[in-house]
Amino acid sequence: MLLADVALPVPIAHAFTYLLPEALAARARPGSRVVCALGGRRVMGVVLAVREGEPPANAKAILHAGDDEPALPEDLLAFLKDLATYYFAPIGEVVRLALPPVDRDTARETIEPSLFGEARGVGARRVQWVAPTSQVEEPGTLRGQAAALLATVLGQDLEKREDGIFRIARRVAPHRVISTVDPEARHGHKTASRGFDGYKGHIAIDPDSEIITATEVTAGNVGDASAAETLLADVLPPPAKTQDAEPVAEPQAPSEPPCTEPVEIYGDASYGTADLVEKVQAAGLQADMKVQPPSPPRSGMFSQDDFIVDTQAATVTCPRGVLVTLRTSKDGSAVADFAPHCEGCSMRAQCTLSKGGRSIQRHPKHDVLDRARKRQRDPGWRARYRATRPKVERKIAHLMRRKHGGRRARMRGRLRVGQDFALLAAAINLARLARLGVCGRPAQMG
Repeated sequence: MLLADVALPVPIAHAFTYLLPEALAARARPGSRVVCALGGRRVMGVVLAVREGEPPANAKAILHAGDDEPALPEDLLAFLKDLATYYFAPIGEVVRLALPPVDRDTARETIEPSLFGEARGVGARRVQWVAPTSQVEEPGTLRGQAAALLATVLGQDLEKREDGIFRIARRVAPHRVISTVDPEARHGHKTASRGFDGYKGHIAIDPDSEIITATEVTAGNVGDASAAETLLADVLPPPAKTQDAEPVAEPQAPSEPPCTEPVEIYGDASYGTADLVEKVQAAGLQADMKVQPPSPPRSGMFSQDDFIVDTQAATVTCPRGVLVTLRTSKDGSAVADFAPHCEGCSMRAQCTLSKGGRSIQRHPKHDVLDRARKRQRDPGWRARYRATRPKVERKIAHLMRRKHGGRRARMRGRLRVGQDFALLAAAINLARLARLGVCGRPAQMG
């Protein structure tokens, strides 16, 4: 018995197997469009393969085949299969993006009229016939967005050689789109050797009560510090309004007694950027985010902290006492090159293993980072940091206890994933309030 594997435009990875009637065998070839029953509706898909075999239980037959010639050539169909496998995308969604939809009138001319209107769920808003076209789609339309997404997915991993032939690029494109069903998801890295795909969840908590005060979700390839301003919106001052902005009357909140204790902001090294530390300090808050060392020192060798950097004189002095002038770039960064002085230096083995000698890179906001690193050497700061960080890690572990919602997103798109993550955090807060014995009082009837 003839069977056909059909790709349907649904978010399911595999193809669907249908019975292929002999009357449709000549028209339902690989790459041809067909109408099939799926659940209580009729949808249009593309035949991937035709074979002989035993039909599965409760197999349904293909209802209609409307192409005289396959809409997708054999080589393009094979490419789309490889594309779906490579990106872990549903084959039906990939095929749907490869075939822009046409309007309902054109579909009526191609499909039997009885399949429209009378069949449930086959209206123009729910099912559309697809046809190849060479017409350029407008960017603002849904068809234009689908075409742009397909062009991005296809082009981001290709590069053009000098002979004009395209080949697979030996690199990872920046902001690489990794999914056709969730274009906002990105590759991310927890460590240099441990990666993930999707999004990052960020939280801010009150260490005393261990209540989550804010949440944020970003793409997997975005730096953690980019979410800090959203997490700290309740303590950081709002951005300055432009002169053209019209004043908006805001409701007056009940006055609260001013807090005399300084607000301390803690965070791990991924949040300890110079920009965030500077912004927190400018707001009058105590920036206790951990700042990474300028470069990981090798065991038994000099680190960058062993060099004396004088930002006023724009000089750097090495441990042997050699002074070198900094060369400043346009972005404010600077470099001190000790290569001419490394030849014959008695301390070279303790300084560098590079054949070109030692060089020191200075960050554009070196002074901000240097003050933070010196503060981190204080035993009191270390004790406070070590007492605070486990509370945050424990709260993250509470969010990750459930497989879906914490470790795995249940939605698609950063906005929906963020809302679901906030809902999960609210549930964790309710559990924490119950543990603290906090409960509401019944309203009194007057």
